[in-house]
Amino acid sequence: MKYKLLTDETKVLNGVTLYRIQALKDFSNVMAGDKGGWIEKESNLTQYNTAWIYGNAKVYDNAKVHGNAGIYDNAKVYGDAGIFDDAEIFDDAKIYGNAKVYDRALVNENAKVYGNSKVYGDAWIYGDAKVSGSAKVFENAKIYGNTEVFGESEVYGDSEVYGNAKVIGDSKVYGNAKVYENAWVSDDAWIYGQARVYGDSQVYNQSKVYGNAKVYGSAIVYGKAVVYEYAKVGGHAKIPGKVEVFGDTIFEGTTEVFEK
Repeated sequence: MKYKLLTDETKVLNGVTLYRIQALKDFSNVMAGDKGGWIEKESNLTQYNTAWIYGNAKVYDNAKVHGNAGIYDNAKVYGDAGIFDDAEIFDDAKIYGNAKVYDRALVNENAKVYGNSKVYGDAWIYGDAKVSGSAKVFENAKIYGNTEVFGESEVYGDSEVYGNAKVIGDSKVYGNAKVYENAWVSDDAWIYGQARVYGDSQVYNQSKVYGNAKVYGSAIVYGKAVVYEYAKVGGHAKIPGKVEVFGDTIFEGTTEVFEK
């Protein structure tokens, strides 16, 4: 065994009694005798490898911390959540529901990961960001600010979603794409390549924005429309149906394009 529960150091959280842990041997950066964070029961923290709960962090309910994972500061892991491999949870972050964080993923500040969502690879969730539903964030993706990624969305590659942006439904953001400010991406829309979607714009209903294209302002791209290459759609422009906007085309103002 690498640790024990200290029955004389307890605290009650939402009706659940938590026990401080104490290391019984040296491992990683933990020395025998060091006190760690708080758990409800031994199944919350593996007795193997170097996984550890530090500071005032708490793990309870049926949550599990395995591998070489670290839970730090005031972070909380609960429900049926799982933290595995070399994943790290810091600050006031919360992981709960049936969420899983693994590989080398990092969640910190006030971020929340919950529902059936998964964060893995070298993904980084921080700020006040929320990842929920059955969403997946992986590879080198970053989610931060007040962003919400939920539904069955996937954010991956080197993409970033930040500000107050939302990625919803079955949407995908990947490559080096960025979605930010107050933009919405929903209903199986795909944003990829070097594309940028920002401002108060919306891309939805199986539409695609890729290449070096930009959608911004209060523009709306929907109904399987495609915007690509160096095209720009901004202002209050609307691109519906199966319209394709490409090359160096710029639609701004109150432009509305109709399907043939």
